[in-house]
Amino acid sequence: MDLSCFKAYDLRGRVPDQLNPNLAERIGRAYVEVTGARKVIVGYDIRLSSPEIADALSSGLMAAGADVFDIGLCGTEHVYFATSHFGMDGGIMVTASHNPRDHNGMKMVGPESRPISSDNGLNEIRDRVPEPFEDAPEQGKYETLEVMASYVDHLLGYIDAGSLKPMKIAVNAGNGGAGLVIDALQQHLPFEFIKVHHEPDGHFPNGVPNPILPENRAATADAVLEHKAAMGIAWDGDFDRCFFFDETGRFIEGYYIVGLLADQFLRKTGGGKVIHDPRLTWNTLDLVKAAGGEPVESKTGHAFIKQRMRDEDAVYGGEMSAHHYFRDFAYCDSGMIPWLLVAERLCQSGQSLSSLIDARIEAYPASGEINRTIDNPPKVIQAIEEIYGPKAKSVSHVDGLSVEFDDWRFNLRMSNTEPVVRLNVESRADQALMEEKTEELLKEMDRLNRV
Repeated sequence: MDLSCFKAYDLRGRVPDQLNPNLAERIGRAYVEVTGARKVIVGYDIRLSSPEIADALSSGLMAAGADVFDIGLCGTEHVYFATSHFGMDGGIMVTASHNPRDHNGMKMVGPESRPISSDNGLNEIRDRVPEPFEDAPEQGKYETLEVMASYVDHLLGYIDAGSLKPMKIAVNAGNGGAGLVIDALQQHLPFEFIKVHHEPDGHFPNGVPNPILPENRAATADAVLEHKAAMGIAWDGDFDRCFFFDETGRFIEGYYIVGLLADQFLRKTGGGKVIHDPRLTWNTLDLVKAAGGEPVESKTGHAFIKQRMRDEDAVYGGEMSAHHYFRDFAYCDSGMIPWLLVAERLCQSGQSLSSLIDARIEAYPASGEINRTIDNPPKVIQAIEEIYGPKAKSVSHVDGLSVEFDDWRFNLRMSNTEPVVRLNVESRADQALMEEKTEELLKEMDRLNRV
């Protein structure tokens, strides 16, 4: 049996050779045996294979004795929300997010929507799948559960509706599931939505929704400019990540959104802890401290961020990869809460999104994440530390290598899945210095890779 679809944090693989209904049914049985769950939320994304895989998964869950609460076509955050909100024992989302069209997968959570990954149950589920199963003495029940109304009410609780003003917003669901939520929110908001690739369509007629790829951004940027929108938002397929465009159609690096959201959220809470990753930090540190918050650094990755948020009882957590986490959302990531908060900030401040972001880019120019294919990543990273570490103000290994000087810093880390290293460089109010040091580091990495 091919179990290669089991990854570090979730399941992903080609359909049907790496993931299919037969395997999905056995995964359902194994999930119940390993976790002991008795009430499980099941949802699925817009992929053509998702309903069949979700049905097989549900059959396995019920055969093992668990009751299935089917929430239907949805986003990953619906499963997080429903599992927590309705007090379920766990939840499984059938999705491959932004993977190719012929792929599918699953994201699993336990009680309170705590993530199930390789270090807390996912490997045990994988290892149980090939073994024989017996049906439970009493089969689980099946029922559908409507969550959209409760979920929309929850989303609206993050913003002050009275402060909102009419505004045009370009929204690009990428033919994923985000459009369904925009339609449900629309009646509660004074915004005019310019809808791009809005209808859910698992054929992905406009390409797989992944706005992090530059070639996938033009449709959103063009809609912003054509309709003179205040901003643009684009989502991936299961909309747990959202990406922003300002009123000029410019794509905004996720790093600066983290700082903006931290500032906006802390204004509401009057303080609290904010979790951030180590790749780019100075802008976030500056804004969090100025708003009376306490920044806390965590290793990159949703399982690490969510656990650190629980440990610290943090109000918000953000990664530059466009994942944003909220304490009141079961410490989970949402692709809807962020844009509501940014829209609220635009209405309250009267400023354009470009002016809010330009001030931060000027204060802390950053390279954005640069990937380089390296033959021996650990060797190169160690050599870079030996070159730059001795003269640095500080060196950290929270996630890869972070080296800080008075007026610039960088983070260099290995990919978990590819033979590449990822470089991020930032400076204090000096674009030329940031660019100079970025180029210098890239040349040094290329030289070391040839040695």
